Amino acid sequence: MSQRFFRLSDDVKVPNRWDLDTPTDRQGRQVDDGQFRLGTPVHVTDRLRIPVEIAGKPLDFTEAGIMIPVVHVRVASMFAELAPDDVQLIPVDVEGHPDQFLVLVATRLIRCIDEQASRIQLWTHENGIPDMVGKYFSVRDMRIDKAKVGSAKVFRCEGWTGPLIVSGEIKTALDGMRATGTRFEEV
Repeated sequence: MSQRFFRLSDDVKVPNRWDLDTPTDRQGRQVDDGQFRLGTPVHVTDRLRIPVEIAGKPLDFTEAGIMIPVVHVRVASMFAELAPDDVQLIPVDVEGHPDQFLVLVATRLIRCIDEQASRIQLWTHENGIPDMVGKYFSVRDMRIDKAKVGSAKVFRCEGWTGPLIVSGEIKTALDGMRATGTRFEEV
């Protein structure tokens, strides 16, 4: 049976849930949240702090700021065990929550979007941004070419790094531990 892959995202429909803001450094300055979605390791010198934007029930998986995965230590341990070559785990302090949380960074970037099976729009000269011509403008109903993934269990897709992609094995483990806050969409 062929390996299955899923987009893992924050289930924003969980009732009474917390919402996390963009991570800050020790001085309270927001950090560049884009660096956490590039599919490469992140170099952080300060211990990051994550403000709680809306108080509520803490989740095992949350996206802080703009799609920055924040996981409880028990979820982080599972990622470290099942996908040690695919993730970087950065300890963070979540405001008002003594439990241990970590930012989950996918450190693999794979060119694997199946352009024929996905609905793709590319930047064109008409968009007026020459550096972007030929790059993905929009990717809907994303499907990946599983043959290009190799042994990766956690990764971002080259050219469209927003979605965090996990293997069926990771999904099964998250479901098995009843991790809160997860939402899966097969790709």
